[in-house]
Amino acid sequence: MDKYLGKRLDGRYEIHELIGVGGMANVYRCTDTMDDREVAIKILKDEYLNNEEFIRRFKNESKAIAIMSHPNIVKVYDVSFGDMIQYIVMEYIDGITLKEYIDRQGVIEWKDALHLTTQVLRALQHAHESGIVHRDIKPQNIMLLQDGTIKVTDFGIARFSDKATRTMTDQAIGSVHYIAPEQARGDVTDGKTDIYSVGVMLYEMLTGKLPFEGDSAVSVALMQLQSTPKRPREVNPSIPVGLEQITMRAMEKQPADRYTSAAEMLSDIERFRLNPSIVFDYNSSFVDKQPTRYVGNVPKKQIEKPKHVAEEKSKPVEPEETDEDEIKERSGVFYAVKGVLIAAVAVCVIIFALALVRGFSSNQAKDVIVPEYVGKTLAEVKENNPDNFQFEIKSKYDESKSLGVVLAQEPVKGMTVKSGSAMTLTVNSNEDEVSVPFFTTSNKKSDAEKAIKDVGLIPEIVMVDSTKTAKDYIIGTFPVAGAKTPVGSTVYVYVSNGERSENVEIPAVIGMTVEEAQSQLSELGLTVETVYDDESKEKRDIVISSSPLPHGKIEKGTVVTLTVSSGTADKSTVTVNVDLPAGVEESIEMTVIVDGAVDSEQSKTVIPAYGATASLEFKGTGTSVVIVQLNGQVYREYTIDFSTGSVSTVTHDYVPPTTEPTVEPTTEYVEPTTEEPVTEEPVYTEAPFTEEIIYTDPTVAVEEQAEEYNGEIVI
Repeated sequence: MDKYLGKRLDGRYEIHELIGVGGMANVYRCTDTMDDREVAIKILKDEYLNNEEFIRRFKNESKAIAIMSHPNIVKVYDVSFGDMIQYIVMEYIDGITLKEYIDRQGVIEWKDALHLTTQVLRALQHAHESGIVHRDIKPQNIMLLQDGTIKVTDFGIARFSDKATRTMTDQAIGSVHYIAPEQARGDVTDGKTDIYSVGVMLYEMLTGKLPFEGDSAVSVALMQLQSTPKRPREVNPSIPVGLEQITMRAMEKQPADRYTSAAEMLSDIERFRLNPSIVFDYNSSFVDKQPTRYVGNVPKKQIEKPKHVAEEKSKPVEPEETDEDEIKERSGVFYAVKGVLIAAVAVCVIIFALALVRGFSSNQAKDVIVPEYVGKTLAEVKENNPDNFQFEIKSKYDESKSLGVVLAQEPVKGMTVKSGSAMTLTVNSNEDEVSVPFFTTSNKKSDAEKAIKDVGLIPEIVMVDSTKTAKDYIIGTFPVAGAKTPVGSTVYVYVSNGERSENVEIPAVIGMTVEEAQSQLSELGLTVETVYDDESKEKRDIVISSSPLPHGKIEKGTVVTLTVSSGTADKSTVTVNVDLPAGVEESIEMTVIVDGAVDSEQSKTVIPAYGATASLEFKGTGTSVVIVQLNGQVYREYTIDFSTGSVSTVTHDYVPPTTEPTVEPTTEYVEPTTEEPVTEEPVYTEAPFTEEIIYTDPTVAVEEQAEEYNGEIVI
């Protein structure tokens, strides 16, 4: 038994149960008797009390969480660092890990995945702004509450960005399925390291699969360094293109190619949320059941070796020198197979090279004449660019010219250049960055286009659904109004298309009966599907989860899938002892009827004289009515509540069969007499030896008149 269960720490924290086991600490559910609230206490394992590195990490976690305050980050209430015990008192979270949720759901609907990812990114944005890099972002460290709220936990290997710039030189820390390549190499880590991990989590939620899986931690780390995962849409074609782009950009191998911050990734997610059909103008190069642990640095030879990952997985890296005995053992078959493989590879290389040459020849840049750009607005130039020139914008102010007009160009008009060449344009502007104009819902699309062009920016119209804004009127912009953005950059203008699809908020139906939940959802115009879960401990027909998650907004008619407990895992066993009638010697036939059906297995012959009770065992859910009959007579009625194990009893008397012989009534007919009785006069006689006179009545039997006198019978 755990030594802490039932104990009280510092006379204040009562420990009730173990709720989590980690690599360096255990987590317990406790009661804070002083503040009268439930808390979670993380206690460093005894074997690490003398380990300076683990103690440093444990203290580091408490410091990291203590300086942050965010609704998506677990709170710290108290810490204690003694010689015999070290613990952190934290907010108690009644929920499941995101990993458990992913395992349960498989593929998570992309709207739900975005809702969860957004909360994680907001927590990380706050952490990064506080100078803290988490470095162990994974679904196991994300808690999901019943209302869909996310809580980021376990800052055990977080670092303060102003105090350290590199992970431990001989170890990569974290869970290899989610760590960034630079973390696996032991290079510099920063906020972009966490962004990579978020990308892996988003990939897993959208596809139901991890991007890299291998036989060992080292093989997975090698894949993180060298391999490109399948694109999410190859695994799940229903994922929108824009969301795939967001996921893959977050998972770029080089930190410089990823999002620069959590805020930047949130911005693209918001743009995608407003317009799910968006395609971004960047190109991407492209289940952890183990606790957080150290992974030794991958040898550089393995990292640099240009072998396919599948080869790394199927066999160990061969040494540079080969033993002579080993050479002798290789058969001719080995060399034959090797020769075939080399030949096949050579053919593939030749074919690829030929295809590449043909591609180059067919797509070769052509010579074009540079047109006149001076005097045109930058927006006009970008809208009419058939030769795909790459424009570099410079600013210069000329008060005699209109803002946004091209003042000069390089190369100049009339020169011959290749299509797709770089072109430098000097645009009339009094600063390098300009503010995005303000618009209201009373402004039309044409108003926005003109105002944005006038300040030297390029408008791009995005039509979106809106339930509030009339057709062709402005909903908003990205970047938002007032934000500074470089001259010549694009401003996305979101315009209402007039198609109003009514959205409703998903109610919280978890814990309701399926009938109650279906009623609420149907009243809101939503379509309901139910899936039964045989593993749930809840009672039958209780809703245990919903997809999409509660409180999200979806269109009317959308399908909401309810996961409902089948109740099969909630079965309990109740034993009923039937008291048999006393004083009955003979055998009795006992019939057991459960909910109207005879239980033949428990029906049997009993002999009360040999046993005062008969034991019956019932397994089920909800309630059941059991009737026990003895020789066909109802003897006992039991009502069993399986959820509580309680039994109520109704008693009936048992009437044993009689043992006296039965008298058969006579059926012989006796005819009544019609003769009149003869009356005789009494005869007087003298008794011997006595002077007493005795008379006899002829109508009375002589024997009845006999009397005893002096020891003799006299008549």
